[in-house]
Amino acid sequence: MTDTWLQLWNDRYRDPAYAYGTSPNEFLEHQLQKLEPGTILFGAEGEGRNSVYAATLGWKVHAFDISIEGKQKALKLAEENHVSIDYQVGLLPELDFTNEHFDAIALVYAHFPTNIRSEYHQLLEKKLRKGGYIIMEAFSKNHLEYRNRNPKIGGPGDLALLFSKEELKSDFPNYEILELEETEVTLHEGLYHNGIGSVIRFVGRKK
Repeated sequence: MTDTWLQLWNDRYRDPAYAYGTSPNEFLEHQLQKLEPGTILFGAEGEGRNSVYAATLGWKVHAFDISIEGKQKALKLAEENHVSIDYQVGLLPELDFTNEHFDAIALVYAHFPTNIRSEYHQLLEKKLRKGGYIIMEAFSKNHLEYRNRNPKIGGPGDLALLFSKEELKSDFPNYEILELEETEVTLHEGLYHNGIGSVIRFVGRKK
């Protein structure tokens, strides 16, 4: 994880406006409404829009990110919604989340750097209990075409940071796949996700 990567996210989240808004991602919202609340971990959680939403549903929420600026805004949003979240800042291998502890793990636009992405996915898999769920939405490799037409849709400009279904199958082999699709979506999420893009959606249950 480079200093440049950390600076990027601290600079983005330092703006008083919420970069991706304060409403939850629609796919995550739909998936959480299907499940009984339990204990959930949010990766690359940023300013807290998704974790705070989960907490309002009764989930016991844990989250992590590299950005202290993101954490500060997430805690502010939690306070405004009268909920609490446990939010750790740092690199995942150095954080103290318990193995086989979580009922669900949520990765919403968690585009980890390519040199650590598979390692992080494997570490997160260990944190999930048997029968627990991975819920994920992220930009697909075809998203670059959409981004070139409309930069306001956001997302990484580096093809290696984007996802394919095959990569997710490789990183999460020990799962019953409940949903795995590439689809076109229209996003209205804060300042940085606006327009039509291409995403991968994945829901898996740990065997």
